[in-house]
Amino acid sequence: MKGYYGYVRVSTVRQGEHGSSLQEQRAAIEAFATRQQFTITGWFEETETAAKLGRRAFNRMLAEVERGRVAGVIIHKIDRGARNLRDWAHLADLMDRGIEVHFAHDNLDLTTRGGRLAADLQAVVAADYIRNLRDEVKKGLYGRLKQGIYPFSAPRGYLDRGGGKLKEIDPIVGPLVLQAFELYGTGRFSLDQLRIEMAARGLRSNSGSPLSLDAISSVLRNPFYVGMIRIKTTGEHFEGKHQTLVPRALFDRVQAILSGRLYPRVEIHRYLFRRLIKCARCGRSLTGERQKGIVYYRCHDRGCRGVSLREHEIDARLRRTLAALRLSDEDVGDLREMLREEMERENASSGDRLATVKRDLALIEGKLSRLTDAMVEGAIDKSAYDERRAALINQRLDLREQQQAGGNSTFWKSMLERFELGFVALQSYEMGNDDEKREAVQTVSSNLLADGKKLVVSMSQPFDTLLEWTNSGVCGLSQGAVRTLLSKLTDAVAERPLTTSADHRTGASYQS
Repeated sequence: MKGYYGYVRVSTVRQGEHGSSLQEQRAAIEAFATRQQFTITGWFEETETAAKLGRRAFNRMLAEVERGRVAGVIIHKIDRGARNLRDWAHLADLMDRGIEVHFAHDNLDLTTRGGRLAADLQAVVAADYIRNLRDEVKKGLYGRLKQGIYPFSAPRGYLDRGGGKLKEIDPIVGPLVLQAFELYGTGRFSLDQLRIEMAARGLRSNSGSPLSLDAISSVLRNPFYVGMIRIKTTGEHFEGKHQTLVPRALFDRVQAILSGRLYPRVEIHRYLFRRLIKCARCGRSLTGERQKGIVYYRCHDRGCRGVSLREHEIDARLRRTLAALRLSDEDVGDLREMLREEMERENASSGDRLATVKRDLALIEGKLSRLTDAMVEGAIDKSAYDERRAALINQRLDLREQQQAGGNSTFWKSMLERFELGFVALQSYEMGNDDEKREAVQTVSSNLLADGKKLVVSMSQPFDTLLEWTNSGVCGLSQGAVRTLLSKLTDAVAERPLTTSADHRTGASYQS
């Protein structure tokens, strides 16, 4: 005599682990089988959301039944076995083929027309219930997203703090994720090299192995780290309220490398001036190479033959340039004091900038509202809507960063910081390792160009003006000269837009 399969299901893992639903369903099915004198020869147990189609245990059970190995199946209730109409259609097909289907809780005779009709109605009600439940869950998720709260599991580098709460930066994994961005942003690592390097530093998968290529790529592409929530399935973007982990400039650089706009360069030879010098004719970086013990930097473009510099000559040229920045302690003190005065004066007028930022934020909100209306009215399609909305949210994030900074300009602050760094550049260059020498050069210069066999050095503000004065033969900087310097810097401030970076690296050029 053939037996019957028992099928039990709960909607969540938590129900299956902590609740008594599975045990209660088993008990009810066993009691029903005893009353009907049925023998249960196998059980199929499933923990799966009701909204999903094609449940694995359910499908395996149907396959076994269709092979004729049992007389039928016993399920606790109709809504346990069929909470979508496709599953119910499978069960109805079994009934039509003479295979018994019993529901322990529902007193229905499925061999009669009335019993089948009642079962059909209950299946439709169950399907409607799950559709409504899915819509309500979606509404709840979108409500959280609009509040800036990410309602799913925290990305790598963040911690979950419970439903309805913002994600927090993981004090251990978060800094490692930031390091991954910083290393890849240098252009010296491929994705494969990066995942191995980060594994050595402690950023690994749950199994303890290095992250897969897909995993490390997903981390680097995730805008969550700069305050943007992206829903991959719909392409929608929301502004997050969580603390950002990665600076926006670094994130943008990494995206440029990943998209191919900037190509990561894996270094084989770490020459001192690698990628620091560009060809004045074609704009390409010079390539370092060693011949007969001498390091040369050459442009290999066919139209730039003869563009070649020796490393020791570049080194001597830069030492002379940096040495020319030496000033007396009195002159340095005067410049430092005046730069601080300008920074304090500009910060005092931050109210006007805050008003401008507030106005720009209001304009962004208006554009977002009109964009939504345009999509609702069918003026633009969803893909265009998502793209424009993401761009506007990015602009809003930038403006809010300025608002949080109190409207204070960073131009004079960065100028003062660069000024302080510049006067230790020569010492850093003379005493430091290769990386420290490169940093010293980058601190005070904006461009290094090779014009044939000549090195053209462009200094950044304020060092271009300082170099003009020291090269002019003036023994020291007069108060008038200092004021002239500040006047030039003020002109640079006036020319730049409010929302652009304060790091201006334009300057005068000097040839060897």
